Amino acid sequence: MAVAIAPVLQGRGLGKIFGQHHALDQVDIDLWPGEVHALLGENGAGKSTLIKILTGAHSADAGEVLLEGRPVTFRDPLQAQEHGIGTVYQEVNLVPNLSVAENLFLGHQPTRWGFVQKRAIAERARRVLATYGLDIDVKAELGSYSVAVQQIVAIARAVELSGKVLVLDEPTASLDRAEVDRLFDVIRSLKARGLAILFITHFLDQVFAISDRVTILRNGRLVKSQPLTTLSRTDVVRMMLGKDIVFAQPATLLDQTETGPVLVSFKGIGKAGRVAPFTLDLCRGEVVGVAGLLGSGRTEMARLMFGVDVADEGSVHLESKALSLRNPAHAVAAGFGFCPEDRKADGIFGDLSVRENIIIALQAKLGWLRALSRDEQDEISGRFAEALDIRAASHDMPVRLLSGGNQQKVILARWLAIDPSLLILDEPTRGIDVGAHAEIVRTINRLREDGLALLVISSELDEVVAYSSRVVVMRDREMVAELTGQDISPAVIVQAIAAQEGAA
Repeated sequence: MAVAIAPVLQGRGLGKIFGQHHALDQVDIDLWPGEVHALLGENGAGKSTLIKILTGAHSADAGEVLLEGRPVTFRDPLQAQEHGIGTVYQEVNLVPNLSVAENLFLGHQPTRWGFVQKRAIAERARRVLATYGLDIDVKAELGSYSVAVQQIVAIARAVELSGKVLVLDEPTASLDRAEVDRLFDVIRSLKARGLAILFITHFLDQVFAISDRVTILRNGRLVKSQPLTTLSRTDVVRMMLGKDIVFAQPATLLDQTETGPVLVSFKGIGKAGRVAPFTLDLCRGEVVGVAGLLGSGRTEMARLMFGVDVADEGSVHLESKALSLRNPAHAVAAGFGFCPEDRKADGIFGDLSVRENIIIALQAKLGWLRALSRDEQDEISGRFAEALDIRAASHDMPVRLLSGGNQQKVILARWLAIDPSLLILDEPTRGIDVGAHAEIVRTINRLREDGLALLVISSELDEVVAYSSRVVVMRDREMVAELTGQDISPAVIVQAIAAQEGAA
């Protein structure tokens, strides 16, 4: 194959604004034929917006897209596909109750006299899939096959329809190791055929296993785009998290003797395909920080601890007594509270009032036969609103009208109202203003001093170091380190995140 002399797809100075938010700001990217290009960044980095601009789902507010050196503007993904750009998403966007062959050629089936030639479709599908090392019954329903097979069919379809650029958005998120290896064989074969492949993933090991080049985004801006051979894993993690100068600063260490007895023990709990079995004790009066890249299993750990997901194995003990966590109601009854990462989708009840949002968990715990009076509701919501400085024109206004920081404090107030013994906070300071951020951190420290056990997930390493008694590190859906004492520092956390699998 001839060596490519120019990128097949380019973005130059791409910008996109939603309201007052700059989702992308002056971002450049080059996709070369015969190359796997990894696109990395944490939540809100701009990855999805960049993909949508390159594939025609969004139009850019600034900059331009060039295809084979010529400026192009795609009105929609279908037009981008017609120009050679195909996309495969984590959730396979095909029709499970149609056959494999029908999915492969859906919308462009060979016909004769107006009738679809099913025999011709099946034979052609067998030939196409054979090039991907796939020997299956193409007349069977697509939904009868594994997610890995469905992914390969989706890739084959995208290549058949496009053939120049293939965008793979989190294609390995639901696959096991053997399935990932099989998919990577397919990617390598497409690379050898000269396709430019844009690979989006949160798994660092996979990036280094399959990619030639990497582009890293942070807060909508380009951090770095260069060959992966010139970067170490630690370099990549530092650029994703934005941590450079702070590594030389000493950690703020808490007195390890201040923690109380073990409150709850999670022993070997895990869920297949979500998070590997882990063991962790949480003590009264301590904050256990959880660090790791997006997709590392942090949120999955929290969901198991709160009974949102049910563990396949292991056991939970509350003050040495066995505890069943089959659903969140069991967790609430045990005195657990959970502030989820996505407060708008999973936390607040947008159309309910501030008051109703604060008292709803307490009311559920008391049972509806012991309904809180309006006076009691007003007293509880007023007390916690004052304690957390929740700023609202009225406690009867819909909570969706509050700022992000005040919404976060409302969710925190909800759980404090049940007088919890364990509080699980998933990214409690993400996307809120500086003042609210500081108030949340002060509240975490105050709750620790009051004897609560807290598990706090955060991408802000300085923040984790400042308030954690211990830090556990997640990587590729498993707990890989537990740090104490002098090891609680941004530098050591980054090293644990970036460490190559199997390394000491």
